[in-house]
Amino acid sequence: MATSSKSAPKSAGAFKTISEVASELDLPQHVLRFWETKFNAIKPMKRGGGRRYYRPDDVVLLKRIRDLLYNDGYTIKGVHKLLRDGGTAAVQDINEPEGTPPTTAPNEPPNQAELQSIMAELEEIQALLRPQH
Repeated sequence: MATSSKSAPKSAGAFKTISEVASELDLPQHVLRFWETKFNAIKPMKRGGGRRYYRPDDVVLLKRIRDLLYNDGYTIKGVHKLLRDGGTAAVQDINEPEGTPPTTAPNEPPNQAELQSIMAELEEIQALLRPQH
């Protein structure tokens, strides 16, 4: 009988390795390392040989950063501003009511999807304003 090479799931409070976090967030490990250089709030504990161990709060923060970047249309600069202005509490509320988070940070330029939506709306308005012959 073959046994799985995976061990039993860790408890909710257990520290996780970068490979475990990357798998959980469906991100490559190099993205997590890159985010560490961009966001001072991400500070995994490092052991001998530079192995990273993420606390449960680190994982929650990383999930929220991923959602802000990939789902909500924020840029790295926008998320950085949120963290700088409001600290980690400003980005950690993952259970916000749907539709409430802005798609960009204040004073942040709109993303490509927003620009396309605005352009389509303007074209519709322009068509309504054209004189009918």
